[in-house]
Amino acid sequence: MPTTFLTAEWRNLLMANYAVDPAILRPYLPYGTELDDWQGTHYVSMVGFLFEHTRVRGFSVPWHRHFEEVNLRFYVRHRDPTHGWRRGVVFVKEIVPRAMIAAVANTFYGEKYLALPMRHRWQMDGAGPGEMEYGWRIDGEWNHLRAAVESVAVPIAAGSEAEFITEHYWGYTRLGERRTGQYEVVHPRWNAHQVLDYQLHCRVARLYGEVFVEPLREAPRSVFMANGSAVKVMGGERIGY
Repeated sequence: MPTTFLTAEWRNLLMANYAVDPAILRPYLPYGTELDDWQGTHYVSMVGFLFEHTRVRGFSVPWHRHFEEVNLRFYVRHRDPTHGWRRGVVFVKEIVPRAMIAAVANTFYGEKYLALPMRHRWQMDGAGPGEMEYGWRIDGEWNHLRAAVESVAVPIAAGSEAEFITEHYWGYTRLGERRTGQYEVVHPRWNAHQVLDYQLHCRVARLYGEVFVEPLREAPRSVFMANGSAVKVMGGERIGY
């Protein structure tokens, strides 16, 4: 039975969701998984958020408790022989500001973390629409996810696209041709803020490869900000051999 590897709070998850040709994603599929879609559309999501009060195996590491993350991810499912379908995500790449964070995630979970200088800005006082930004610097240039958001969060509707995006509770990583890592992320159902305006400035080819340039050049199908919650990331398991 997996034990808890990491606890934290995830806050203000800005999630921009782009339609993508599934042929682009298939080469990234881990063994034992298949692409998941919402009403026939496959998505990649640019996600920016903040880790707070992070602990690894119960321990708090100085200067590594509060930090930003920006990731590009897509959606899969895996049929577990005991528990049935598990819906999860595969990360194309995850950006964090500390090399130790990247090293731990890459070593223990086989993820694709990259350490870059990062920053964030929130201006949300509840009196009106707020502004937020997650930024990362690569090759001397600041990239960003930026949005204006409604101050009031509402429950995510059952059966909605936002539910599909947020209700994937497993992570899958490709460890070999016939071996996959899986881990569970435990958190309650989130509420969401409407996004009024959104901007992406990103060196897509440099970070994610040429195949993602065209999908991320198009307008996203949806953008929202999930308020987040406390989370637990469980220890990893293996699929295949």
